[in-house]
Amino acid sequence: MRSVQDHLAAVLAAVGPVSPLDVVLHDAVGCILAADVVATSDLPALSVAARDGYAVAAHDTSQSGYATEAPLPVAHDVRPGQGGPLRLVPGTAVRIASGAPLPIGADAVVPLEETDRGAARVSMQRPAVAGQHVRPAGSDVRSGDVVLEAGTRLGARQLALAASMGRGRLRVHPTPRVVLLSIGDELVEPGSTGTLPGAVYEADGHALEAAVRDAGAASVRVASLPDDRAVLREALEDQLVRADLIILTGGLSELTHDTVKDVLAPMGTVRLDQVAMTPGHRHGFGTFSGEDGDRAVPIFALQGHPVAAQVSFEVFVRPALRAMAGHTEVFRPSVAALAETGWISPPGLRQFVPATVLGSPDEGYRLTPLGDPAEPSISALAHANALAVVGETELTVHPGQTIHCLVLEG
Repeated sequence: MRSVQDHLAAVLAAVGPVSPLDVVLHDAVGCILAADVVATSDLPALSVAARDGYAVAAHDTSQSGYATEAPLPVAHDVRPGQGGPLRLVPGTAVRIASGAPLPIGADAVVPLEETDRGAARVSMQRPAVAGQHVRPAGSDVRSGDVVLEAGTRLGARQLALAASMGRGRLRVHPTPRVVLLSIGDELVEPGSTGTLPGAVYEADGHALEAAVRDAGAASVRVASLPDDRAVLREALEDQLVRADLIILTGGLSELTHDTVKDVLAPMGTVRLDQVAMTPGHRHGFGTFSGEDGDRAVPIFALQGHPVAAQVSFEVFVRPALRAMAGHTEVFRPSVAALAETGWISPPGLRQFVPATVLGSPDEGYRLTPLGDPAEPSISALAHANALAVVGETELTVHPGQTIHCLVLEG
């Protein structure tokens, strides 16, 4: 029997970031940057107004004040996008919109609300101070600066910076594409009518599709397949071209209908193991190459029970997907919590128990197992926000005992 640590180490050793691609900004959302972004020019390129108002030379306003009656002539209006900066005529003001280039010779902007808003001549409440309400050239970014480092996850703020510098494309580790196949003669699609006795609604594909997206990858869910070796082989060959990773659920029976083992054994490096964990003790992992052998794709084979499949996803598949996407942090956060109640844990197996964890870093955390820890149910997992992890040598969890928990949601 293989330990959880050994199986996870083998998984992470076999996967790596998807090869970098140059993509347009729209497709870079959520991706990990694969190369530093270096500024090729200052941002802003010219000094610009930070407020709507009047651009002036501060020394020309030394006598300003409504009581002094020393207005300045308004020589021009300036808006963004009108080309290079004008030259300020000494002793005048230029009405300017926020974001417009500051006229040459001006060193301050007087906001509209501090003036009488004059069109031909403008009076100001007080003298201006050089530099007020001006964004100097290069005040945000200097040419040559590394503005985004490789390894950065690209969200709205990072894309705003890239777009502001005129970068229409970025080099990223693209989102891994995951193909999901569920196997079983008994499976029917939720919402189907007239199902036969013994039919089981297909839950794994829907659950794992959501889990894959939550992990930051793209999912392609294929309709459930019967326990037929030829059908599975053909489906895998068809999907190989579009997949960066494949997940199979079901078909892992160790009896005569071991569909997955018979199909995968001659077409890659997949090994099937008993992993020392519960639920989800039977696993398959390796690479699938297809008949031509040109492209080897990582493939996971998980047990068909929805709880086993989802726990196995959290423990093994999610970290692999995060690694493939270029993330440095691949694991869920964990907290130590005090058990509210006790339960029995099987010897020699790492037990994952659906639980609710409540509390805060200051007051500490407390966990409550949901359902029967010996037989985790779909309903218990649906209401859990964590998985309590009990070590292989722990036979009994006592009330008040500290247990490490894998946090599933905030």
